[in-house]
Amino acid sequence: MLARAAQMALVALGLSACQPAGYRMPAPLPPAPMTVVAQPMPDGVLPPAVAARNFLQVVADVEPVAEATCRARDPRRNCDLLIFVDDRANQPPNAYQTLDRAGRPLLGFTLSLIADARNADEMAFVLGHEAAHHIAGHIPLTQRTALTGAVLAGVLAQASGAPPEAVRAAQDMGAAMGARTYARSFELEADALGAEIALRAGYDPVRGAAFFDRLPDPGDQFLGTHPPNAERKEMVRRVTASLR
Repeated sequence: MLARAAQMALVALGLSACQPAGYRMPAPLPPAPMTVVAQPMPDGVLPPAVAARNFLQVVADVEPVAEATCRARDPRRNCDLLIFVDDRANQPPNAYQTLDRAGRPLLGFTLSLIADARNADEMAFVLGHEAAHHIAGHIPLTQRTALTGAVLAGVLAQASGAPPEAVRAAQDMGAAMGARTYARSFELEADALGAEIALRAGYDPVRGAAFFDRLPDPGDQFLGTHPPNAERKEMVRRVTASLR
């Protein structure tokens, strides 16, 4: 479900040229029309109103597919996605998945990411990717590996006779390393399932994965949290080809 606050934020995005900062329309947006086809602005950036409409249409198309995929994989998991727009000022392009205190999955998208998407396929792939993190249970898995890393590092530090502050530092480092243990594989898994979700919702994941071309390439960094962009695009290509 796209929260009402998110719809208001998108109104601000689409009408940013004629409304003061922080303005919110008093009534919710009408149902999203089909994706608007328009001449892109310089550098491939879409006009704000088109970007906002694309996002609303993508949410309408992809959310039910993602929730159905979630229920099919694990009927016990909370699959009631709450999609919202993070309209805090000066946020970089970003999308993320988290959980509220009741365990409901939240998918957040900054206004700058919505504005940066060059087409609806990119937005659909990003939404599918973030939903896939929840469907695959990556947050609790990461928490468990972080806890294991912290415990092991703390035990080793204590066994070596380290003072309490050094033990705490070792636990922090162990938690960070533990959290990164499966980070790359989790990203590739989310890319694969996200591509499947986007494709089943009627979008082109391969075209959507062009989003990676505008991201800094993490390469093959030691303890990096993300795989190289080329590896991620190849994963999307293979999955899409197998499904087609």
